[in-house]
Amino acid sequence: MSAKQVVVAGLICLSITPDLSNISEEVFNQFYKPGCQLRTGGVKYSPGGAVANIGLPLHQLGIPVRLVGKIGDDPFGDIIRDRLNEESSHLADDLVTDLGQPTGITIQINPPGSEQSCLYYPGTSDMFYASDLPPELLEQAHIFHFGSPLFMRSIYRGNGAELISILGRARRSGLSTSLDFSLPSPFSPTKDVDWLAILENILPLVDLIFFNADELLFVHNRALYNQFSSQTSTSLIDALETKYLETMADWVLSHGVKALVLMLNQRGIYLHTADANKWQKCGRGFEHLNSRWHNRQIWVPASTTTSTNLHSEFGGASIAGFLAGIIKGANPENALRMAIATGFVDPIPDWSRIWSLVETGWDTHPLDLSLDGWLEDQVHGVWTKPPERSTRR
Repeated sequence: MSAKQVVVAGLICLSITPDLSNISEEVFNQFYKPGCQLRTGGVKYSPGGAVANIGLPLHQLGIPVRLVGKIGDDPFGDIIRDRLNEESSHLADDLVTDLGQPTGITIQINPPGSEQSCLYYPGTSDMFYASDLPPELLEQAHIFHFGSPLFMRSIYRGNGAELISILGRARRSGLSTSLDFSLPSPFSPTKDVDWLAILENILPLVDLIFFNADELLFVHNRALYNQFSSQTSTSLIDALETKYLETMADWVLSHGVKALVLMLNQRGIYLHTADANKWQKCGRGFEHLNSRWHNRQIWVPASTTTSTNLHSEFGGASIAGFLAGIIKGANPENALRMAIATGFVDPIPDWSRIWSLVETGWDTHPLDLSLDGWLEDQVHGVWTKPPERSTRR
């Protein structure tokens, strides 16, 4: 199989991460008092956002990739270009420079004993448009992935009109389309955007979509999301019943999506795919996928080393691993295991070493879905739902 090229477009920014690894939880909590200063172990600068967090792992796995994002003509934009060029001389070639505008930045805070928090300024990513995608780039590629639309004002305003235009251009060029979503911050104006209306507008143009379970619940049933979020005794993702996850997945597929990948933190990753007739027009990136991808429900357990937070770098690496599995012709069970493996290995090795890890396996969190009609596939180390028990779509 000839190598298929992936275009990763969307959010790109400079990620600034202070090293807090040598600071105790008690000391860090005192940092929030007025006037307090905290000495870190240094600061890491790296390309961030979905374009880098997905594109770089794809490149490291040996997948031909083109990165399209918007940066400013400022020192932050220069750092992004330099770091991408250090990885490979061509990776920054398709970045768009917006003269006179600032590059987006993210300050990542990884406090001891808690999940990551971010301070974010979108910069030029707020002004990304369909016209920033060169037609010749789309004509040469096979898969088009758009990342983190929630953080880009030009993309989500007008009920997603610009994203409809972007995905429409990719579809007309014959590409398979892929999209990942993010959860709005309760302090962000995007929390009040009608994401249900936006998704209903764009899903008919999407072949493959990635969600965290809490993100999909936020869109699908805001009232239930608010109810679960107010309960601090257990995590929202742990509280969601398997039957309801299947219901939400069926809703996504009913809009024409071919495959949904649902990330469930320590519960693993769940794949739900559409019937064979829905795969007839899936673009040249997915046209080689056989019947093993049709009408499937597969759930792979998480590694014991898996982070409890599948956003940011972990989520991007997992998405890259799954896309790489598709491109390499893996069956869906192994594509999911590629997603798990790529998510917890740091630094990401080449394809052959990741595939060796998939073949040898790893320790996983306990998972038992037998009461919900699932069957354990011990050969592949996954759980599957027989098609005859799936909801008709």
